[in-house]
Amino acid sequence: MRPHSDLLPLLTFCGYAGETIDYSANNTAGFAGEVSMSHVFHRHCHSTLPMIASGRGVYLFDTEGKRYLDACGGAAVSNLGHDNHSVKRAIAQQMEHIPFAHTGFFTNQPAEELATLLCQLAPEPLNRVYFVSGGSEAVESALKLARQYFLEKGQPEKCEFIARRQSYHGNTLGALAVGGNEWRREQFRPLLTPAHHIAPCYSYRDQREDESEQAYALRVANELEARILEVGAEKVMAFVAEPVVGATAGALPAIKGYFQRIREICDQYDVLLILDEVMCGVGRTGTFYAFEQDDVIPDMVTIAKGLGAGYQPIGAVLVAEPIYQAIAEGSGFFQHGHTFMCHPMACAAALATVKCIVDNDLLQHVRAKGYQLKEKLRWTVGKLPNVGDIRGRGLFIGIELVSDQASKAPFPPPLAVHKRIKAQAMANGLMIYPMGGTIDGRRGDHILLAPPFIIEDSEIDELIDKLYLTLRQVFHELEGQQ
Repeated sequence: MRPHSDLLPLLTFCGYAGETIDYSANNTAGFAGEVSMSHVFHRHCHSTLPMIASGRGVYLFDTEGKRYLDACGGAAVSNLGHDNHSVKRAIAQQMEHIPFAHTGFFTNQPAEELATLLCQLAPEPLNRVYFVSGGSEAVESALKLARQYFLEKGQPEKCEFIARRQSYHGNTLGALAVGGNEWRREQFRPLLTPAHHIAPCYSYRDQREDESEQAYALRVANELEARILEVGAEKVMAFVAEPVVGATAGALPAIKGYFQRIREICDQYDVLLILDEVMCGVGRTGTFYAFEQDDVIPDMVTIAKGLGAGYQPIGAVLVAEPIYQAIAEGSGFFQHGHTFMCHPMACAAALATVKCIVDNDLLQHVRAKGYQLKEKLRWTVGKLPNVGDIRGRGLFIGIELVSDQASKAPFPPPLAVHKRIKAQAMANGLMIYPMGGTIDGRRGDHILLAPPFIIEDSEIDELIDKLYLTLRQVFHELEGQQ
């Protein structure tokens, strides 16, 4: 039992004492200093993290006063920066009305308006929205909905998923099972349901020298048909893919024509196309939905991360009308659900976020600044000998790193180049999103850039300067270690 004095800060914070705690930058450091150890189970047990104090625009500030340029949006989340007043106001106003009401009893206005707006921004027949609290929940919901859809249609034998190697679709067991990143799957493999994986569309490494882009796109897309026939078309429910692969492959877009062929194959064999836009959606690639640039319409699309811009946790599945009607005209009940689905405050934040993107024409800004950032990267860091490929769409850009440009050989995994780069970048006041295992879950390193949509020219220049400095420092350190 804690002594009464230890409970006073908690009681004060909860409104039971006569004053409130000041969590400003000046006081947070003192408060943290009184704690002998952290009781937080952090991502890494041996990490020592700076204490965040505040944010303004594209910058974050720790309790020591150090400023960090957020060049990755956390993980492609903070698309409006860190102090958007319209989103904050929407959250505060919703809190005054009603912060929570369970969806087993009520609907709420923000959820209804947000669903309408998301469907207006999507092509037909995507006109139903299922709200959850994050990306993994969104993918898990889509997978279960695919299964129930075929049950409602009287096709219970349909129970298999196909996805792509090096894909990531979330950390819940169903989403992890579908994902094809072997590093994430390995230790949980005994718990995972079987899934099938084909090659990604990864032209930098896999396109043959004598092969056109179109021929390559068709070759790798046709792997889906071959796998469907191998598994049995009567058994395959859905194909799951990211239009632009994010965390595991570094903003890797598909070659033009790839997803059109994928769509044809899915239609031919009665297989649902589920596109995972948890990271690349909500304007990140320059169109509100990333699939718009691939000239296809999925049967379901999952979104999260940038949907709430980091101000509230929220995710969603947009569902094609035939899938909804199969449930509505059958059992009438999707046998799934979460306590915080359609959360009023989360939906209010997301509604304000989407309105801000649309009303301020931020998609055009994303396209313009994304082009500018990519071109400047090519003329600066692209000249470094260990930069192999710069790719992506909009403000979703990946930089693949190599030990040798000519052979495209990756750095040896024990060097953990991505970890060194992240640490050095933070020391230089730059937040980027490096990751290892780009090629197969073990080999390869890349950097993911996903700055807020509001980034301006001077901040792009600062990003490039700090990134260039960081890479030169790390590459210099690596000389002689390979």
